[in-house]
Amino acid sequence: MTTAQPLDVQPTPLALLLLGREADPKSERGVECPGDLPSPSDPDLVARARAAKEKLGDKVFVLGHHYQRDEVIQFADVTGDSFKLARDAAARPEAEYIVFCGVHFMAESADILTGDDQKVVLPDLAAGCSMADMATAEQVAECWDVLTDAGIETSVVPVSYMNSSADIKAFTGRHGGTICTSSNAKKALEWAFEQGEKVLFLPDQHLGRNTAVRDMGLSLDDCVVYNPHKPNGGLTAEELRAAKMILWRGHCSVHGRFSLDSVNEVRERIPGVNVLVHPECRHEVVAAADYVGSTEYIIKALEAAPAGSKWAIGTELNLVRRLANRFAPEGKEIVFLDKTVCFCSTMNRIDLPHLVWALESLAEGNLVNRIQVDQETEHFAKLALERMLALP
Repeated sequence: MTTAQPLDVQPTPLALLLLGREADPKSERGVECPGDLPSPSDPDLVARARAAKEKLGDKVFVLGHHYQRDEVIQFADVTGDSFKLARDAAARPEAEYIVFCGVHFMAESADILTGDDQKVVLPDLAAGCSMADMATAEQVAECWDVLTDAGIETSVVPVSYMNSSADIKAFTGRHGGTICTSSNAKKALEWAFEQGEKVLFLPDQHLGRNTAVRDMGLSLDDCVVYNPHKPNGGLTAEELRAAKMILWRGHCSVHGRFSLDSVNEVRERIPGVNVLVHPECRHEVVAAADYVGSTEYIIKALEAAPAGSKWAIGTELNLVRRLANRFAPEGKEIVFLDKTVCFCSTMNRIDLPHLVWALESLAEGNLVNRIQVDQETEHFAKLALERMLALP
């Protein structure tokens, strides 16, 4: 009988990356914390966070994205979507530290819009965005070469969603384009079509398609999808020349999960339900919904909803649960659109132990997990953001 030998199994770089133990400069996901995190079972975590925040006083400003856990959101000075939070940070120049409870691209945007003397901190550098990772600077530069070879680059205006890296925002600024949010995507596209004949929309194909078709009256045939993993994006020069919307093959891993079956099932299960979804959902889901809008739109719609109304919401589960609890006393029934539980996994990396560690480190004078965009990238990214801010 032979003795079994231990398997020589080494974790892959991707496995380590997902665990937050390695760095990938081309990815939104980062590295492990350089210090020791407090235990999640520590009963004093809330008191420790509160004490560290009080010690820092006006020196710290904590931003909490709508998709954050309740345990984290309770310490936010303001809550909102990514762009609202970045602007809120810029409006607080007296705050030396901006602690962004969100994901990497959001912290980058805050660094771009805040003063040089302000430091933006992300409690867990492994909190990234899968959508933002779907468009790298190298891939987008290659795409522009494809458009150039097709002879159309002078008629193409890039429009990039806020949910993109600083590098992609800078590319957009360099090539005369603008940034958009889910709230102002229609205005951004209208502006872009005044500048050129075609739009390269990055990185979320669903928001681009839904805005062009649902809000602007273009057809699905006007849209093509550029796949960065295929030669020439999987498109011919003729297809590129004929298209009005060149959509990047990217999507949100949370909103992309909702299906037409989800909509049909909830209508059967809850008669009279209102289906309200985010425009990052698939086109067939948006077409079947009763209402479509950004995170802020969803919140305002539920605030204005009559007592006793029923709602199925197609967006991130932390927010849906929070809204369901908030409006339950008013008799509003609010459910998650899909039967499968789906949090934003990278957003959920920001937990109470990471927040406590970051706040206590800052309170002790140790700057940790700073997010800093280089000057050239910041310049062109800010140019694209300023074009968005100038939209009517």
